Amino acid sequence: MTLEQLRIFLAVAEQLHFTRAAEALYITQPAVSAAIQSLEQEYGVKLFHRISRRIEMTDAGRLFQLEAQKILEQVAFAERQLRELNNLQRGELKIGASLTVGNYWLPAKISQFKQQYPGIQVQCKLGNAEEICEGTALGRFDLGLVTGDVKPVLKELLEQEAIATDRLRIVVGRSHPWFTQPQVSVEDLLTTAWVMREPGSGAQQMFEQALNDWGVELSELQVALVLSTSEMVKAVVEQGVGAAALPELMVEKELKLETLRAIAVKDEQHSDRNTLEIIQPIFKLRHQKRFQTQSIYAFERILMPELQSDHSL
Repeated sequence: MTLEQLRIFLAVAEQLHFTRAAEALYITQPAVSAAIQSLEQEYGVKLFHRISRRIEMTDAGRLFQLEAQKILEQVAFAERQLRELNNLQRGELKIGASLTVGNYWLPAKISQFKQQYPGIQVQCKLGNAEEICEGTALGRFDLGLVTGDVKPVLKELLEQEAIATDRLRIVVGRSHPWFTQPQVSVEDLLTTAWVMREPGSGAQQMFEQALNDWGVELSELQVALVLSTSEMVKAVVEQGVGAAALPELMVEKELKLETLRAIAVKDEQHSDRNTLEIIQPIFKLRHQKRFQTQSIYAFERILMPELQSDHSL
């Protein structure tokens, strides 16, 4: 069995089509068929059922797919480690980040990292917090950076550490009745329309938690729109459609230009505080059991300068 045979098998398992697998690997279709046939004959195991013009994986094929993926992942990690033995002159780093973190907080960190390690290729994918947590748990990302909590089912796989904070601000546009009000009460939150993020969003998780802490159920709010990005939410609110809870990182410019106004919520239960705040941690995630490359440690030192003496190269 060779690594090339494993790569061909996984391509066929993904495509469930010999020709499409060949196209994905830039090899000929007969080469793909020969590799699969060789594996099946060598080990006496049927990996695919040929049914007319289509194929299906056998039970043995599905089990072998999991093991083949693990083997190629380990090979990839070994290759990465070998490339990094030259004092981080070469290598790669895969980061997953939630949308607000990736658009507003992370770019400066990546820029600083690239200045120090120009030979390291950085790949960054953005998604909602739930997608980034799952991707980190599955090994698609070396590090995840999100706001919001990790699902209980993933906590056994992921290390979660707060490395920074942001605030959620309740904002409205110029035409909203609250625009001229310095603050509102918790009860007032029930009197306006709201523009929300989808449930997988970290910002939405934090807002719902804050509402719960304030004694308000989400179902009591007048939800006018549910949108997939905070940028869409911001644009709609600027046009006067209700209120929204958005990260301070992404509305700083609009607050200065006064196209949006941040509305404080009165704290009527605690005499030592005037207003209620929603503090949103930014979490660093990494897999507890996967191999950690020197690139990961180097980027963590950028994220958390207090680690400068740890994992020194």
